[in-house]
Amino acid sequence: MTERKPPGVPFESWVDKQIRDAERRGEFDQLSGVGKPLPADIEAPYDELWWIRRKMAREGLSVLPPTLALRKEAEDALAAAYAAPSERIVRKIVTDVNVKLRDMMFKPPPGPPLGMKPYDVEAVVQEWRERRAAAGGRAAGEGTGRADP
Repeated sequence: MTERKPPGVPFESWVDKQIRDAERRGEFDQLSGVGKPLPADIEAPYDELWWIRRKMAREGLSVLPPTLALRKEAEDALAAAYAAPSERIVRKIVTDVNVKLRDMMFKPPPGPPLGMKPYDVEAVVQEWRERRAAAGGRAAGEGTGRADP
């Protein structure tokens, strides 16, 4: 237990003496972080959730607002639809993401606006067909490469 401040001794000089004595005894030599620079956010304003943000950064986690998360999900769904093996799966992927987009449009959460509308299923299917035809044409044309005499 620490000793009590003697009466009549100014508080600041008593604290300074305590610190000097502890330094002489080497009590600060084995502290974690010794010799390392202070964190960059030391001058930032106080944040009650600093420890959560630091843990999330350390573990590589991030949390997006619901609208931004749905935008990302919709973009990923469109890419998955273009890579789908069948038209039925393309339609299912686009229909499922459209349901979420419509829900978000009619019940917007707080945060940034969605800025998207549901995908046109027929337009996505048509694009999927064109991409498959182009990929099929390239694959068929590559195997018949003839050398001109």
